[in-house]
Amino acid sequence: MIKKYIKSRKNIMSLIICLSILSSCGNKYKNISSTTGWKINESKNGGFEAELNFKEEIPVGMVFIEGGSFTMGQTEEDVLNDNNANPRKVSVASFYMDETEVTNVAYREYLFWLKRIYFGSYPNVYWNALPDTNSWRSELGFNDPLINNYLRHAGFSHYPVVGVSWDQAQDYCLWRTDRVNELALIESGALKHNTDQVDDISFNTETYLSGQYTGETKKGYKDLRNPKNRKGRVGNLYDGVIAANYRLPTEAEWEFAAWGNIGNSIEENISDGRYYPWDRNSVRDNRKKFQGELLANFKRGSGDNMGISGSLNDAGARTMQVKSFPPNDYGLYDIVGNAAEWVLDVYRPSTSNQDDFMPFRGNVYKDKAKDEEGYYLEPDSLGRLQKVKAKSDSERRNYNKAENSSFMDGDIESSIYYDKEETDEQLMYDYGKTTLINDNVHVYKGGSWMDRAYWLNPGSRRFLNSNIGKPNIGFRCVRDRMGSQNLNPNLKKAKN
Repeated sequence: MIKKYIKSRKNIMSLIICLSILSSCGNKYKNISSTTGWKINESKNGGFEAELNFKEEIPVGMVFIEGGSFTMGQTEEDVLNDNNANPRKVSVASFYMDETEVTNVAYREYLFWLKRIYFGSYPNVYWNALPDTNSWRSELGFNDPLINNYLRHAGFSHYPVVGVSWDQAQDYCLWRTDRVNELALIESGALKHNTDQVDDISFNTETYLSGQYTGETKKGYKDLRNPKNRKGRVGNLYDGVIAANYRLPTEAEWEFAAWGNIGNSIEENISDGRYYPWDRNSVRDNRKKFQGELLANFKRGSGDNMGISGSLNDAGARTMQVKSFPPNDYGLYDIVGNAAEWVLDVYRPSTSNQDDFMPFRGNVYKDKAKDEEGYYLEPDSLGRLQKVKAKSDSERRNYNKAENSSFMDGDIESSIYYDKEETDEQLMYDYGKTTLINDNVHVYKGGSWMDRAYWLNPGSRRFLNSNIGKPNIGFRCVRDRMGSQNLNPNLKKAKN
């Protein structure tokens, strides 16, 4: 008995030692301030908290896009003579991107949630989120079966959702952010799992972070500032649980991801340029097993959407099920073809004056609304935090006003109405009279099932009003990476 006891004790001690070694390997930084020597995450020292060993996981359904520099713009012949995508070298930061376009079943989950939460009091929230299924109609074509079936029928569940406007895609991204963060807080024990949320009781990330979420919490996070607080505290960004917002990719991010240059570069040198997101300057596969097969779903020619019966070239009469074609070198499926995709940018013909790092047009800065005493205003009837446009500040060096979509459009003298003594800067782009461009027109990228091969080039670009949906435009989401620009930073190299 004594020998067995000693042996079991040794086994337990060995296990404890192994666990401590593994714990020390996973926790590089100890809970001690590197500048003051005080202990961190210690209630006796006042309760300053920080997650010092945070490691971000790749979000579900997404792939990691390691950022870098690339030549953005149209690098092939501009056959349409648009001259709206002049090549220039830019850089983008690392991010995560959906491996496929958002599908019908994913969008139906969103609609189901909106109907369950808001339909009783605010039915328009649901109605306004519905894709424009009537966009399938054509005066001289028969597409009526798709109006009711494409979004809802089980046969199309894994097809890309289309008919979604830019505005609707933006709302979907906000909803997805809240659902992912709500689940993370439930799994961490901070929130109760509540499927009975309605109206302003529904979870919203910003409302929660501001301390104004009125839904049921569980035990919260341990309040080191006030150890007697049994309810715990609200989660914060420094806990490492709440994720960054989901959003549409910028045009630069989308184009960078589409090219997938990690597959044709060695030691920062691109060996061969590309016309498409694959190595061949052809739309057909050159691998022996798949010789001659098309690499995307697009319109091969007038009257030829999918080829001849018995030997269909892409089998895509319209859209196709996602993952029907090989992914690019980042692991992104259908980044060109199948459905074109919305991006975040406001459209302008010239992009030469944008930043060379994270170029983007469309910034509208907003701040959280506060009362006269500096407290946040109560959330609106949908549970969302109220916002106001940032105040203009002529003394700032990085921006002077909240709305910057039309920044550097031109001066008064360049207005077409200048000689008519009309000096309103808003007439720089007189929408509907002299142009189809304004601050509500956004870029969409990539060819679709109804486009020719020319639009499969990632540098090509088109635009459309933000409130319009089309049967060939869908979208996919991205999420910013927090911290290191690569998945496995080479810390040993830095030490050496």
